[in-house]
Amino acid sequence: MKINGGRSRIRALGGSRLAQLWRRMAQKKYLQSKLTQFLREDKIQLWKPPYTDENKEVGLALKDLAKKYSDKLECCENEVEKVMEEIRCKAVERGTGNEHYKTTGIATIEVFLPPRVKKDRKNLLETRLHITGRELRSKIAETFGFQENYIKIVINKKQLQLGETLKEQGVTHNVKAMVLELKQSEEDVRKNFQVEEEKQNEAKLEEKRIQRTKRGLEILAERAEMVDPEATPYLDIANQTGRSIRIPPSERKALMLAMGYHEKGRAFLKRKEYGIALPCLLDADKYFCECCRELLDTVDNYAVLQLDIVWCYFRLGQLECLDDAEKKLKLAQECFRKCYGENHQRLLHIKGNCGKEKVLFLRLYLLQGIRNYHSGNGEEAYEYLNKACQLLKELYIDPSKVHSLMQLGFSAQEARLGLRACDGNVDHAAVHITNRREELDQIKKEEREKKRRRLENINHLKGMGYSPRAARQALHQAGGNLEEALKMWWLNDSAPESSNRQQSPSQEKIDQLVYMGFDAVAAKAALRVFRGNVQLAAQTLVLNGGRLPPDLQLSAEDSLSTPSTSPSDSAGTSSASTDEDMETEAVNEVLEDIPEHEEDYLDSTLEDEEIIIAEYLSYVENIKSAAKKN
Repeated sequence: MKINGGRSRIRALGGSRLAQLWRRMAQKKYLQSKLTQFLREDKIQLWKPPYTDENKEVGLALKDLAKKYSDKLECCENEVEKVMEEIRCKAVERGTGNEHYKTTGIATIEVFLPPRVKKDRKNLLETRLHITGRELRSKIAETFGFQENYIKIVINKKQLQLGETLKEQGVTHNVKAMVLELKQSEEDVRKNFQVEEEKQNEAKLEEKRIQRTKRGLEILAERAEMVDPEATPYLDIANQTGRSIRIPPSERKALMLAMGYHEKGRAFLKRKEYGIALPCLLDADKYFCECCRELLDTVDNYAVLQLDIVWCYFRLGQLECLDDAEKKLKLAQECFRKCYGENHQRLLHIKGNCGKEKVLFLRLYLLQGIRNYHSGNGEEAYEYLNKACQLLKELYIDPSKVHSLMQLGFSAQEARLGLRACDGNVDHAAVHITNRREELDQIKKEEREKKRRRLENINHLKGMGYSPRAARQALHQAGGNLEEALKMWWLNDSAPESSNRQQSPSQEKIDQLVYMGFDAVAAKAALRVFRGNVQLAAQTLVLNGGRLPPDLQLSAEDSLSTPSTSPSDSAGTSSASTDEDMETEAVNEVLEDIPEHEEDYLDSTLEDEEIIIAEYLSYVENIKSAAKKN
């Protein structure tokens, strides 16, 4: 692994004003965390005398305290005093805000602005909590100079809902709000009216794009079990070997929406559109939370999502949101442990190796290092960053080996994944990739055949008068066995849906039931319900004393009604066609961002990680050097 190559890129990056700003922010955050730590240890309250006087101005004792801590940290006294004054002012503001909230009910919200904004990125905004999310967005846009339809607000790690009040969404006094822009540009403030109008149109298009994504995912999730797998695109849920997982119908849609939003968010992450990626990732988190814990422990998606959200916070420069990172990173680590097993034993049993998954642990250790650094824990930060650095060396791939595999007809992605799975051995990687291709082809054939049989069974049950939903549920409970599904229905006393009750049975079938001893009227009604199926009609009549149960009895209006085409039906054909085109567009847009390779989330060049590891190790080394001098 060529660490020097990483350092050369860092030097180039360090020359930019943005990189210098980022370095200062990171170092300042570390200093704030260390000083806050010292204040807690010494039980010092800066908002009280002698550090704050009766007029809430700074007291002389603050300078002496700054001298003490600067000596301890081997830092510039003026810098320490400046940061401590910021901490004191924030504490005083918080106290004043608390008193104001108690007396007036007006809450204070701490607003964190995007990195490009040329002002203090952390600002206070006062508001009442009964206003809607839309009103708060308008207020933030007006106060800080944004276009209202051009921003999204994240509060309590969730996207602000425009139609609900702040109180309904759990927004409280002193909460933090993050402002995201749909697009970021340094030239925004200098654009003329025409370009400003184009920008608003672009934002509206982006919002429509997000809405299309939502609709497309819902369509794909709903059609998963009701389409021909050869002819219609659909979403499926597979385990680590590529085989479909049986999911309870009640949770299937939520899980598919969660995974769909996650893939969409990851697509934006790849394009480095972090402001658009974050709302998708937070929506994915919301839907994952609707799934049972046992289900989430069988797949690693939820753990990867936590990493992606924290990575997004970090790349957006929202260091304050790293306060939430500890919880998410612990959750990710625990999910990995349950999914992969202790020491990756379950993963090794399933896949035979864990080389590719090490990419996830590299990012986990890197983010844990960053979080500890910004929390003032220098030693813990160094430990995690060093672990990430060691994994980086293990995962380094010689470009010539990738080229060799590509010459054999494999993709660059397949080459990287194969080499990491085989510890860099080109011959072994070629065999591994070939075997995996053949294995996946076989699994796909088996899954398609299984899905086709299931669809045939569902259609068979629908032809007998049962609703698609009832058919799916019965087959799911019966493990796909059609005969068992039929038995289960009669045990559960389920019923076909009324939309299929209009067929007129033949006199011959009515006579068969009458011959069995049933009343002619009841026989005719039962046959109409079950679309002429004598066996089902007879079973139902036997179970209900020769009569149809109330929920299956047809009204005269139902029995006389016949299908017809009205003028309004004809008029609606055009609009229906338009809706269908819109749905196709929404589905296609989602499918564009769903990767073909099932291990796409494990593939990374690690170029960004290499730069960031070296950058943060340099921060920690500076701390260690200062500590040695002290």
